[in-house]
Amino acid sequence: MKHTSKLTFHGGAGSVTGANFLLEDKESGAKILVDCGFFQGRKVGEDINRDPFPYDPTSIDVLFVTHAHIDHIGRIPKLVRDGFRGVIYSTPATKEIAELMLTDSMGILGKEAKEDHLPPMYEREDVEKTMNLWQSVPYHTPINLKGGFQVTLKDAGHILGSAQVVFVRDGRTLVFTGDLGNSPAPLLRDTEPLGNVQYVVMESVYGDRNHESRADRKQMLEDVIEDTIKKGGALVVPAFSLERTQELLFEINDLVEHGRIPAVPVFVDSPLAIKVTRIYKNSNGNFNHNANDVIKSGDDIFNFPRLKFTMETEESKAIKEAPNPKVIIAGSGMSNGGRIIHHEKHYLPDPKSTILLIGYQSVGTMGRALQEGAKNVTIMGDSVPVLARIAKIRGYSAHKDSDALVDFVRTADDGIEQVFVVMGEPKAEMFLAQRLRDHLGVNATVPQKDESVEINL
Repeated sequence: MKHTSKLTFHGGAGSVTGANFLLEDKESGAKILVDCGFFQGRKVGEDINRDPFPYDPTSIDVLFVTHAHIDHIGRIPKLVRDGFRGVIYSTPATKEIAELMLTDSMGILGKEAKEDHLPPMYEREDVEKTMNLWQSVPYHTPINLKGGFQVTLKDAGHILGSAQVVFVRDGRTLVFTGDLGNSPAPLLRDTEPLGNVQYVVMESVYGDRNHESRADRKQMLEDVIEDTIKKGGALVVPAFSLERTQELLFEINDLVEHGRIPAVPVFVDSPLAIKVTRIYKNSNGNFNHNANDVIKSGDDIFNFPRLKFTMETEESKAIKEAPNPKVIIAGSGMSNGGRIIHHEKHYLPDPKSTILLIGYQSVGTMGRALQEGAKNVTIMGDSVPVLARIAKIRGYSAHKDSDALVDFVRTADDGIEQVFVVMGEPKAEMFLAQRLRDHLGVNATVPQKDESVEINL
């Protein structure tokens, strides 16, 4: 039987953030969302996030969550607040981390709302209602939905618990990739291949550029640590609390234990990152063989001499009193909030210090301004000169680069009919779509926000 579904790109089209895709089955009336994330930029909660949803939240049957980054989950409590009462599905690790992320974001959103003289976007009871609707499903466990869809989650290799969402009906397949991991990664298993698929909705954050090699990135990390130590400065790393911080700790642990860098103080100054790291410590079943072998050898991969987790505010404030050299890892990864901005305000004017950017920096964020060579930035209302060295390592990105994204599409069987390139800046989306057309002969298109297409599924 031939089925027709409508696919609408309500977020994550023409932008990296705000992932929100709606799949509607014309025959059964089923309405299924994949992700419901924040649009991010200068603020964690940009004003567009307050807009009414372009669909009726009460009409949505099911929401699938690819992973727990805030640009994929941030608006779920608002969806619930606005009337969604369906089931939310994700892997167990995604559910556990998402609760931390959503609870943590309430504090930042509350501060932003107060500054803008607006009510909170959502409150604790909305997060609690969200978690009550949320069900955990292991990888490769079939979920049967109204309309005859069977859905499974496959490992995306991006962060702990990240998944590709695979819809199958009558032998035809649609895959939402979510964000795809930069495999092989220090900790996580590789991204699973596509296989038999007709339609793919895929990310393109680094669709127009490539990362350094994995050997190069570790050498670059070693070099920037040693260089900052020699200068007697502080190495300040704006790092996402989820995945990037844990990968950095794993790599620094290895460098310290093999004597490749001196054992200087390393501060993890993010309550959220500390809580997430605890989840990682109990989740080695999701790690790759190399990481598991290190753990089996008796090595605590998230602990090494002079590592200090600073949970309390007073501990955070005391870091600047600790003598240099030292390493400070703090959130947020784009320098648009959190404890990192206090450290950057203190160390950006210091030519002996280094700010190390290791993740994607969204347009409009202070991290993007630093990446593009700003000589001054404004932090908490004050103009701060940028005299510290600004170093960049793209290889620690949790996203596949352009070559790896093309190689990922190569893992599809010959029956692939269309790739929808999303979740990238427009130039990255266009570049990747053109590469897929030119190199693989794949029908790759770049949807616009709120565009709808009909697919034979």
